[in-house]
Amino acid sequence: MGLLTLITWPVTGPARGGWWALQQVVGAAEAELYDEGKIVAELRALTTEVEEGRISEEEHAAAEEILLERLMEARARRDDRS
Repeated sequence: MGLLTLITWPVTGPARGGWWALQQVVGAAEAELYDEGKIVAELRALTTEVEEGRISEEEHAAAEEILLERLMEARARRDDRS
């Protein structure tokens, strides 16, 4: 550890720690948002809701479109990592 690092640690240390924590929160949120299994489960639940008459066909179509876009994005992200 150099002298400059020791001198700047009180300022940069907490900033780096805060940045790391923020990255972890964002990563966890994105992992949950783009979890393919969860999206498919939400699509199935949506179908059940429309079949039971709890939502209209229009509400179903709008929500389904959003979920399908998320599913496509999740698969694109998965393919990019491979």
